[in-house]
Amino acid sequence: MAGTIDSGVINTLNSGAAQTSGTRVSEDLQGSFMSLLITQLKNQDPLNPMENSEMTSQLAQINTVSGIESLNETLQNITGQIDAGQTLQATALIGKDVLVPGNRLLLGEDGASTPFGIELDSPADQVTISILDGSGQPVRSFELGKIAAGVESFVWDGTLNDGTQAPAGAYRLSVTALSEGQPLSHTSLNYARVLGISTAAGDGPRLDLGGVSEQARLDDVRQIL
Repeated sequence: MAGTIDSGVINTLNSGAAQTSGTRVSEDLQGSFMSLLITQLKNQDPLNPMENSEMTSQLAQINTVSGIESLNETLQNITGQIDAGQTLQATALIGKDVLVPGNRLLLGEDGASTPFGIELDSPADQVTISILDGSGQPVRSFELGKIAAGVESFVWDGTLNDGTQAPAGAYRLSVTALSEGQPLSHTSLNYARVLGISTAAGDGPRLDLGGVSEQARLDDVRQIL
């Protein structure tokens, strides 16, 4: 009988471990491996016995399989805890007003508008805000001056450039951010209210924003108002 366990047997064991998990499977694999090893030791060629290094190598293979299974189980438990924590965080946001990526503004009949914001990767020397109507025409523009890096929120007073009250309805936000005359990377943020959450396996919780924006992830929330 050969001095080492057939590689096909080792591959079969490894393949089985990759496709299944759990303590029982690991124990069964170890039992099968040890039975094969003991059988081989009993029937090995006396003139060509298995060397210590060969036995150590083969024992290490089954230990590696067992270790990988234990690691996978631990990672699955950690992932489950993270998912549960995220779901709790998302649930706590129900009924809260938030800023998420988007450029929509809503103006009510009373002249009150929804808040908006901008997120800058680096400080800006000059930030210009333009409010656009449904046809894309600017109806109000104003300068914000210097803005630090990070998230800043603002509220439009609902007036047009000529000082009159803007009609109620939906508007869009356009932002220009400059540093030393060069455009800066930025993200426009719009208001939304979290109405509920939904979950999908492996995809984390999603926030239901009531149609103002598509469903958002937790990391889309830039500010809680």
